[in-house]
Amino acid sequence: MYKMMVSDLDETLLNDDGTINAQNVTLIKRAIATGFKFVPNTGRSFKSVQPLLKQLALDNCPAQYVISYNGAAIVENLNNQIINTRGLEFSLAQQILAAGLIDPTIDAHIYTVDELYIYNISASDKAYMAERGVTYTLLDKPDITFLQSENIMKVIFETSDDDLRVGIKTAVCAQVGKQVEVTFSSQRYVEFNKIGTNKGQATTDLADKLGYNMDEVIAIGDNSNDISMIKTAGLGVAVANAIPDVKTVAKHITQKTNNEGAVAEVLQEYVLSKQ
Repeated sequence: MYKMMVSDLDETLLNDDGTINAQNVTLIKRAIATGFKFVPNTGRSFKSVQPLLKQLALDNCPAQYVISYNGAAIVENLNNQIINTRGLEFSLAQQILAAGLIDPTIDAHIYTVDELYIYNISASDKAYMAERGVTYTLLDKPDITFLQSENIMKVIFETSDDDLRVGIKTAVCAQVGKQVEVTFSSQRYVEFNKIGTNKGQATTDLADKLGYNMDEVIAIGDNSNDISMIKTAGLGVAVANAIPDVKTVAKHITQKTNNEGAVAEVLQEYVLSKQ
């Protein structure tokens, strides 16, 4: 019997416009009422997930969790207590930021545990952030010296140009070698975490804390930063709109897309129908 689902948010749990399908809300609440754990596993900050947690009746709940920053932080919802972090060393974050700005159209996001800073934000990224209610502080230059005493979770870059995203990955890896985990998300971001930090490792860490084995865990996602958790979970699921690489590693592919309640489809088939 499955005891926990870890779910990506954008393009998986959420509709394309950042809202959540009503079926997802209903079935997540139903599953939680049976003692099931529903854990957002996202590249985003746990702070930006709070309105969603309220919709799901998970906000400020004990023994319910969020995995943030592609696995760099695990947070218990009660009082947003930080359980574990896997941040970047400051000097490494500096190197990533400097190496990735290969074109003047690229913007950069720097996440600490509590804050998001954005340099050179594009119009499309600004709209994307607004749709999802993400708050941030703008930087007027790519200088993060003021963050040297902070715990930096990840550094990411935004561009809608596929070739530029690949170019960013190449440039950063040429500079820092094998010190980072590199993933892509939302057809706009290339993301850099500390090596060994990913959604799959964080899922394993949380399952261990809860005393679950991985055969009792479902993971669902759509993009490359979800592959590690989909491969790690007992049941790895790709939503119908997932990229081909995700579908290749998944044990199950939903009939529904993110806009049609794919998460609800999985909960009904693999959790609620078994009770």
